[in-house]
Amino acid sequence: MIFLTTLPLFWIMIAASRGGHWGAWMPSSISAFEGTCVSIPCRFDFPDELRPAIVHGVWYFNSPYPKNYPPVVFKSRTQVVHESFQGRSRLLGDLGLRNCTLLLSNLSPELGGKYYFRGDLGGYNQYTFSEHSVLDIINTPNIVVPPEVVAGTEVEVSCMVPDNCPELRPELSWLGHDGLGEPTVLGRLREDEGTWVQVSLLHFVPTREANGHRLGCQASFPNTTLQFEGYASLDVKYPPVIVEMNSSVEAIEGSHVSLLCGADSNPLPLLTWMRDGTVLQEAVAESLFLELEEVTPGEDGIYACLAENAYGQDNRTVGLSVMYAPWKPTVNGTVVAVEGETVSILCSTQSNPDPILTIFKEKQILATVIYESELQLELPAVTPEDDGEYWCVAENQYGQRATAFNLSVEFAPVILLESHCAAARDTVQCLCVVKSNPEPSVAFELPSRNVTVNETEREFVYSERSGLLLTSILTLRGQAQAPPRVICTSRNLYGTKSLELPFQGAHRLMWAKIGPVGAVVAFAILIAIVCYITQTRRKVRGAWDWRGGFWAFVGSAQSWT
Repeated sequence: MIFLTTLPLFWIMIAASRGGHWGAWMPSSISAFEGTCVSIPCRFDFPDELRPAIVHGVWYFNSPYPKNYPPVVFKSRTQVVHESFQGRSRLLGDLGLRNCTLLLSNLSPELGGKYYFRGDLGGYNQYTFSEHSVLDIINTPNIVVPPEVVAGTEVEVSCMVPDNCPELRPELSWLGHDGLGEPTVLGRLREDEGTWVQVSLLHFVPTREANGHRLGCQASFPNTTLQFEGYASLDVKYPPVIVEMNSSVEAIEGSHVSLLCGADSNPLPLLTWMRDGTVLQEAVAESLFLELEEVTPGEDGIYACLAENAYGQDNRTVGLSVMYAPWKPTVNGTVVAVEGETVSILCSTQSNPDPILTIFKEKQILATVIYESELQLELPAVTPEDDGEYWCVAENQYGQRATAFNLSVEFAPVILLESHCAAARDTVQCLCVVKSNPEPSVAFELPSRNVTVNETEREFVYSERSGLLLTSILTLRGQAQAPPRVICTSRNLYGTKSLELPFQGAHRLMWAKIGPVGAVVAFAILIAIVCYITQTRRKVRGAWDWRGGFWAFVGSAQSWT
């Protein structure tokens, strides 16, 4: 249906806005046929206190700013206009009455665009209004057909053309409407923004045979040769019906399955193959094959074919049963825990038939179930020994699948008993081995000297982590006196642990065995190595090794920067 207000909003705004401010009112858009004319309704206003003796105005094309030198459409002061508008433009309104209505004649496509009005009251009292009207030059009537034309349901088709030329009035007629009823001419109607249209309606009840019928509308102007025609093809619709489909199908994993769905409808239906709400394949066609190459376990289930168009739909289902090996198990549960907590791990899978499920760690079976799809593993009061990699294995006669998962147990640092110190002449090395998760910080304290050395001081401390173990080695040189007390302290977010490192005496036996001369030679070699390292300032990379009662660093050297 066509709904047009009797009192346009455009004119309501004019009546409510008289006086007091700069402002203009005109339709935001307006259209007209090529070769005809168009009247752009326009009103403007300015502050009452200006009271000009005479009011002038200018119409610009496509730009509101005079400094951009836009084409002048009309100018009341000089009547000088751009060549494109010579003999084509004149003012219908009275500027003294604040009416700036513009008439454009002999319209051609290049005149389509934006039109701006500028008020000129003399001196500096000039104002270009931002409000503008967009002119659209057309050459085809607008035929409006409902988005849905259904067989057996009455429809309304309208033909609408602009009627904004006071010199030429259009007349409408229908083409190819035989058998579709008689038209109803509504005549000239005003739109919301003050523009006019001519409207003719055609009511009829379409049949299936009317599908594709070409319906036309002609706009002609009396006493001229101007005629404009527009056409629309009727698309009469009816709902689809599924007429062809497979019965239930059973297949072995890896085989080929072809499912067919065919439907009759007009227009052609959208055929959609779905499973569990997921679209697998769709197309606008009379029939659609769903090809399943080498069917997998995940393709077992109920398949639905949905045929639909704008008018209606139809659907049918077919069952596909696939015998298959278990899916890769999924593990849902705790993967990070604090020492002492209870950990629950759920392993699940799908298969046909149901599988045997087993959870093990380091080849030790921890839990198992037969012909079930879920297995729960409970670990009460976990310890650091529970940390590590686990496997969940699912198997039936068609195959086996497994999933690995890691359990990380976090706990406070523990300083292992192999931590100790060893002294060789004037060099002391202290080894602190810490087991912890997460990785702890390590510091060496020398209480007698009120000194604490942490792992960031690479000149004295070397640290290396392997798994849950962190090994830190403190090296002190120039210790001519008795070896100092050394306390190793390790901490993380779960706690702090300290241990005074015992000194081992193997180095004293070594000096006794090699004798005085050997001791002097060995000590000289040690001093030479220390001096060499100090003088060349080279950083050593490699691995630490316990050799002869002393930690030795074996590796390659790299220059310090």
